[in-house]
Amino acid sequence: MKTLNQQLLTGERALFKARDLTINNTTFADGESPLKESQNIALTQAIFKWKYPLWYSQHVTVDNSLFETMSRSGIWYTHDITINNSTLQAPKLFRRASQIKLNHVHFSDAEETLWNCQDIELNDVQATGDYFGMNSENIKAQDFSLVGNYAFDGAKNIEIHNATLMTKDAFWNCENVTVYDSQIIGEYLGWNSKHIRFVNCTIESDQGLCYMDDVTLENCTLLNTDLAFEYCRNIKADINSTVDSIKNPISGEIHAAKIGKIIFDDPEIDPHQTTISVDTEQEVPHAV
Repeated sequence: MKTLNQQLLTGERALFKARDLTINNTTFADGESPLKESQNIALTQAIFKWKYPLWYSQHVTVDNSLFETMSRSGIWYTHDITINNSTLQAPKLFRRASQIKLNHVHFSDAEETLWNCQDIELNDVQATGDYFGMNSENIKAQDFSLVGNYAFDGAKNIEIHNATLMTKDAFWNCENVTVYDSQIIGEYLGWNSKHIRFVNCTIESDQGLCYMDDVTLENCTLLNTDLAFEYCRNIKADINSTVDSIKNPISGEIHAAKIGKIIFDDPEIDPHQTTISVDTEQEVPHAV
């Protein structure tokens, strides 16, 4: 492979259609689309300062690099990219890309990032920004931290381990999601989703877990969570804490350490389709 060292590259499409290239200690300054249509590129200690750096690229590795704020909309329509030990300051960085691996990466502005992408692996990733991961598929995340609302709206086939998610309206309109050993804080969790499973999770969500089909909670803690499970079908919930209130579940089984209130006020809902139980020291509260 040819090698470029310590270059300052400017102008539009500075390395358009580059092939089989190692790039070290190089700054991509003003000039759009410097690596558009590139293939087999290895970047180490690169600095991207301007828009659209990696569009329609294939087989790219990026190590110890920086995407500055104006490198926005940076990685679109790209296939097979790995980014390690890097800081990403720009919003909208990934769109309609596939086979993405991010290891030890920090997104300081992840607004509208990873939209309509496929086959994503996140390992030790920290992100701040709204609408992260919208309409993406086949996502695996380990040691993941996110601050930003509306995460993973419309996404499918998600597996998350050991995450901290501070995000209102997370996992809306989703399908096939499993979250293990994580903390999730945010109102209206999981609405309009199906085949959703939380295992050993701590959840705080005002009016969370509603309008869902096939929702499972295994050994989960629900903090400050009220009006839960409204219009949910096929519930399998084992909750080791108090649930403030449960409202109009359609069907399934719910067990909790304690329940503050059970509400059935919709005459079209048959309360007998949902089995609700608590630990033996408390009687099941009367439905109102």
